[in-house]
Amino acid sequence: MIYFQTGSPETALTDADLRAGLFQALEKISARSKVLVLPPDGTRAHAHAGELTRFAHEFLGDSVEAIMPALGTHVPMTPEQLRAMFGDLPLELFRPHRWREDIVTLGEVPAEFVKDVSDHAVDYAWPVQVNRLLVEGGFDLILSIGQVVPHEVVGMANHSKNIFVGTGGSEGIHKSHFLGAAYGMEKMMGHADTPVRRVLNYAAEKIAPELPVVYVLTVVEAAADGTCPVRGLFIGDDVECFEAAAALSRQVNVFELETSLARAVVWLDPDAYHSTWLGNKAIYRTRMAMADEGELIVLAPGVETFGEDPEIDRLIRKYGYCGTPAVRAAMEQDETLQNNLSAAAHLIHGSSEGRFTITYCPGGLTREETESVGFKYADLEETLQRFQPEGRSDGWHTDAEGEPFYLITQPGLGLWCGSETQENES
Repeated sequence: MIYFQTGSPETALTDADLRAGLFQALEKISARSKVLVLPPDGTRAHAHAGELTRFAHEFLGDSVEAIMPALGTHVPMTPEQLRAMFGDLPLELFRPHRWREDIVTLGEVPAEFVKDVSDHAVDYAWPVQVNRLLVEGGFDLILSIGQVVPHEVVGMANHSKNIFVGTGGSEGIHKSHFLGAAYGMEKMMGHADTPVRRVLNYAAEKIAPELPVVYVLTVVEAAADGTCPVRGLFIGDDVECFEAAAALSRQVNVFELETSLARAVVWLDPDAYHSTWLGNKAIYRTRMAMADEGELIVLAPGVETFGEDPEIDRLIRKYGYCGTPAVRAAMEQDETLQNNLSAAAHLIHGSSEGRFTITYCPGGLTREETESVGFKYADLEETLQRFQPEGRSDGWHTDAEGEPFYLITQPGLGLWCGSETQENES
């Protein structure tokens, strides 16, 4: 059921509104004495999950026994990062999610179901895995907090993804990522009903219905003026609250452009994007807007590596963003890549499939490293001087040479596509 919902394309929720809405929802839930909170990590700070986690702790008090950021494959947050996102919450409450070790498998989504919903793109069962704390911790409430926004793996982020991927295990994460890549990222992004979502919902409803999860979902818009207003808050214990949030997200996070982009420039916040594993949202979220033979320029001052995980980083360095045919061929030969399907999916996602060029301007990678994975390289400072993104709103501008470009400063908060693509995908 839905415990609380509010939102529209014109809504602008304050922290006080978020607090009041969360409190109203928690008052409707029967008393809970042992609570686990699952917010996202700092790479998704715009979700307002830090504030909502603090508000939950304020309302529930000592009933909150643990907070575990749903890292997926991301590196654990440092104490400094936890402080920046969650304020003065006691650090002893926080638990790391170790996606290769602290895992239990609750069952599996049958291979026939996965094959059917993916139009035969893959043929394997999907293991339903979660961090063992969710099962063995004895919690009577698991509060899953996060943002619904277009997403390259699942179509629309969050809800059951926060459980089965965010706190999931190696095999489940790998297979879910590759399922989306094999089916086709561009057929899913911005849609609530996708093959990956159906698999995750099957897991929630048929394999793990006993998990006492309540979802707290925000919808946040990346406005052209650089602000990020909260357009909605949806709280519930089933898929209904997700579907309501996804419908609003499609209104405020999908940007239909009148023309394809011959040149797009994407700024990556150095506090949020340290790797191409994360920073390639600049590619995922713009590829449906890019013109054939266009140029995508990624300003990435914080990017200093490729993968968040050492083994995935090694695979990215070995194969590069080489496109679907080359990745498929490599998978046939390399058992390590077969066992790291999320890396294979990422290599597909991060390629333009030869349709447009991608120029990376990283702060911490050399020209040789950047070009070795299939990107073009440009010097960061020289490129910043040319495009001068600071203080500019999203949209059309001209560079220092008078040439037009389209600027995007919050790639993680949207999906950009041409009008023809948007019509075909609706």
